[in-house]
Amino acid sequence: MIDCELPTEGRNPRTLDVDTLPTMEVLRLINSEDATVPTVVGSVLPEVARLVDLAVESLRAGGRVHYFGAGTSGRLAVLDAAELPPTFGIWGRVVAHNAGGPGALSQAVSGVEDDVELGRRDARDVGPGDVAVGIAASGRTPYVVGALRAAAAVGARTALISCNPHTPYGDEVEVHIGLATGPEVISGSTRMKAGTATKLVLNSFSTTLMIRMGRTYSNLMVSVNALNSKLRARLVRILTEATGMDARTCENALSEAGGNTRVALVSLLGEVPAARATMVLEETDGGVREALQRLRSA
Repeated sequence: MIDCELPTEGRNPRTLDVDTLPTMEVLRLINSEDATVPTVVGSVLPEVARLVDLAVESLRAGGRVHYFGAGTSGRLAVLDAAELPPTFGIWGRVVAHNAGGPGALSQAVSGVEDDVELGRRDARDVGPGDVAVGIAASGRTPYVVGALRAAAAVGARTALISCNPHTPYGDEVEVHIGLATGPEVISGSTRMKAGTATKLVLNSFSTTLMIRMGRTYSNLMVSVNALNSKLRARLVRILTEATGMDARTCENALSEAGGNTRVALVSLLGEVPAARATMVLEETDGGVREALQRLRSA
């Protein structure tokens, strides 16, 4: 393993006396450090955009996006992947691999982050044309490095999200999102600024990916299906906002669509039966605007 200085492990000169301060001053210090994170994330948006474009290309070709992480990074990866199906109706296309498996989500599992071979084994699920995204605050976690190298070996596209802009492993991947978050309030506690920055990048990446994949219409969540009465009422409201039509019309369309919001929306705006809306959505891989364009140009 190549050694390199880790920015997140340094001592923060602004918090040297943090353990002597009253509660409110500690909170102010933490808050002032946290306030630097959005600017750091803003500086790497071109790299995030490159990763989004790689992922869009992969998903449209039938591939998948894989996250690999350990500790806080792995837990953030699992959280991001888990929230996409209920929010955007996309299942099994963005998957997270956390070093140590489910048991490592609630408590630390000794040694897994240093296990290169475990990373390689977890990457057996990656195929040619998939996108493998390693997440490591240090930029050199052996589990993540092992997974990314194994993914690259089978023809996958690779990316690294780190808080070490100068990690040598950034040169091994196609996209390195190097976040210069600097030393933490408590040295080495990368669940803080590094974790916050990583969460913001993952939020931005996966949300933009879903938008580009047509899983929204305007800024509305139209890929959620009516699985219960509470969701049904919410979806009727979404349909009324998207179409300008009355609630009864939208509720009827949702029923005819079998609770599928996108089908109901295309049916209403395209003025076609639910069966036709379903067919054109299948042709456009679920993209609402593209489906409507096809209907209008037919």
